[in-house]
Amino acid sequence: MTDPDPIDPAWLETVLVAARPQALAALVRYFRDLDVAEEAFQNACLRALQRWPVQGPPRSPVAWLILVARNAAIDDRRRTHARSALPDDELLVDPRAMRDLAAELDDAGYRDDVLRLLFVCCHPELPATQQIALALRIVCGLSVPQIARAFLVAETAIEQRITRAKQRIARADVPFEAPDRDERARRLSTVAAMVYLIFNEGYTAGREDAERGGLAVQAIRLARLLVRLFPDEAETLGLAALLLLQHARSPARFDRDGNAVLLEDQDRSRWDHVAIAEGLGFLERALRLGAPGPYQLQAAIAAAHARAARAVDTDWAQIEQLYAALEQLQPSPVIALNRAVVIAKLRGPRAALAAMTPLADALDGYFYFHGVRGMLLAQLGRPAEARRAFDRAIGLASTVAEATHIRMQLDRLAR
Repeated sequence: MTDPDPIDPAWLETVLVAARPQALAALVRYFRDLDVAEEAFQNACLRALQRWPVQGPPRSPVAWLILVARNAAIDDRRRTHARSALPDDELLVDPRAMRDLAAELDDAGYRDDVLRLLFVCCHPELPATQQIALALRIVCGLSVPQIARAFLVAETAIEQRITRAKQRIARADVPFEAPDRDERARRLSTVAAMVYLIFNEGYTAGREDAERGGLAVQAIRLARLLVRLFPDEAETLGLAALLLLQHARSPARFDRDGNAVLLEDQDRSRWDHVAIAEGLGFLERALRLGAPGPYQLQAAIAAAHARAARAVDTDWAQIEQLYAALEQLQPSPVIALNRAVVIAKLRGPRAALAAMTPLADALDGYFYFHGVRGMLLAQLGRPAEARRAFDRAIGLASTVAEATHIRMQLDRLAR
């Protein structure tokens, strides 16, 4: 008998991360307790790290993790007051049971389990901050310190959010059964909104904040998971397309000094064209379903930018039509501001400023409103007004990159 080939640690980590939603979801269904399921999964991962490099990986890593975690947790319950060692893997894992479970998983039996787990994390009784913290901890497996650093809050605050979320779920007696069709549709929109919020937290981070920026990658993982669960849901496909097309620009969004680079000035050869191709594929699948929605329209706007080999090739007329449709479907002053930027490209800064005037009260505390207004005023040769707008913007900047970009505009005015 030959020794197993050495296992690449990066591969091992990738397998454990990918298995987490599926395995943890099955454990939550079995134990109906988030804490028990989470601890059981962590124990199984530790055993995998110890055993797989020595014995080789199992044919079905997910099935192995579920069975080891489930049996170890049951054993732990039975010996609550004992201090005996955990049984060997041979006693924990029944090969026949693992084959049966692997076949069930191959038949997509995991679908409802993962769906339940996502719906539990996004229960309507939980505020958005608790939904996000719980999903990042339970589904994505981020540690409390990682989540705290990403959101720039104390670890105790994140710990409290997660604890309170679990307590609310317990008090609400949340069912671990799959919801009916109507409830599923309502909850799916909540899950999608949570994923979108996580992505925005990561995408708006400056290059200097790698921890927070990593949230965008976690959101894309969740969006891909939703596509696996709902391959014929147009808005789920639209969400995945939007996140991929936006995130594809990340390599070109900042210069070597960490300063923000505007879309029109970015080196498009540095965009992630593999992600763009995947995003365009999701968008095409979504549009074929004939059920337009906000995520699809936003993805179509991102696609129009992605398809332009150069900034001058951008189809601004098409983008304005898409923003007009989005505004009808989902009225928002931020969407109206984005449309005003497009109007500036098509009809000049004066028309864009006129379109922005009704938004002044609603967006007075919004960094981008004052930044865009300052640039339009500068183009019109009104430096004093532009300077006031930029001063207001710099006071609202939330990242170093944002503040640096506005200072550069002020320097140009001074010159």
